[in-house]
Amino acid sequence: MISKIIAEDLITKAKKAIDNVDKIVIVAHVGPDGDAIGASLALWHYLMTVEKEPVIIVPNPFPNFLAWMPGAECILDYESQKEKSDEMIASAELIFALDFNTASRLGDMADAVLIAPADKILVDHHLHPDTFAKIKISYPEISSTSELIFRLICRMGDFSMINLACAECIYTGMMTDTGGFTYNSNNQEIYTIIAELIKLGVDKDEIYRKVFNTYSVDRLRLMGFCLYHKMKVYPEYRAALITLTKKELDEFNYINGDAEGFVNIPLSIAGVDFSVFMREDTDKIKISFRSQGTFPANKVAADLFNGGGHLNAAGGESKLTLDDSVKKFEEALPDYQDFLE
Repeated sequence: MISKIIAEDLITKAKKAIDNVDKIVIVAHVGPDGDAIGASLALWHYLMTVEKEPVIIVPNPFPNFLAWMPGAECILDYESQKEKSDEMIASAELIFALDFNTASRLGDMADAVLIAPADKILVDHHLHPDTFAKIKISYPEISSTSELIFRLICRMGDFSMINLACAECIYTGMMTDTGGFTYNSNNQEIYTIIAELIKLGVDKDEIYRKVFNTYSVDRLRLMGFCLYHKMKVYPEYRAALITLTKKELDEFNYINGDAEGFVNIPLSIAGVDFSVFMREDTDKIKISFRSQGTFPANKVAADLFNGGGHLNAAGGESKLTLDDSVKKFEEALPDYQDFLE
């Protein structure tokens, strides 16, 4: 039995909004990850099944290891398909905003979404959601937005409309946003949902292989380089840091998604409870945070790098140089000693 976490009035409003329209646009955050793509495609498949006209638009490309997902080839990339995307957003009758809590997470497509006349429905699991959406289905205690999509579909009475493609996308989002169910995944209802997805035909072992075991030789060499040359451990703070410059990324023929999961690796070291990964981008430093136990990765992200997220998994960015970003991080480490177990 799965508890009815989503409020009844939100279910009623969401169902009515869907029933009353045909053209629906689904948008997700910049740098779309497995949960953003999984939730978006799951909702897309469901809406197709109930005979709507859904379109998914993401601000920039998603990682190659998600390209196998059913329907992924239909996703519009705002970065390279701006004109078509703007047209779709402007003509939408309803917009679903998935897996982000503030419009700024839409990057360059934020303005187009905000000025669009269509009502907006936010479905998300991050803290402190903005007020841009008319309907907010926001539950930070839920491990992934994909899980929320499953719950929403079921609560609308449409479990029978979840086909295998939809189920595979839900499972992929749930799996990737919990690091293969290694954090934020201790709620027994997660496994009740997984059991239902397996009954629908999901091959969880095959999905794991497609997501985590189909990387390139260049990615493995980049990983080795990170561990041998670029990882720094701070034993007194139970912390670790990996940094990569753009030049280093280019040397290993970096493509989007190649560094996925690197931030988790130092957590396998005895005595390390907090890990940070900094990657030099074109005009900023992209930063990922992971932790174990009660150490608040999201607090560090928010305090230092205008970020946020969950207790054990968060993100942020810096407009400083990589060296200055590292210096800021190192100087702040003593401030978080009280949170160490």
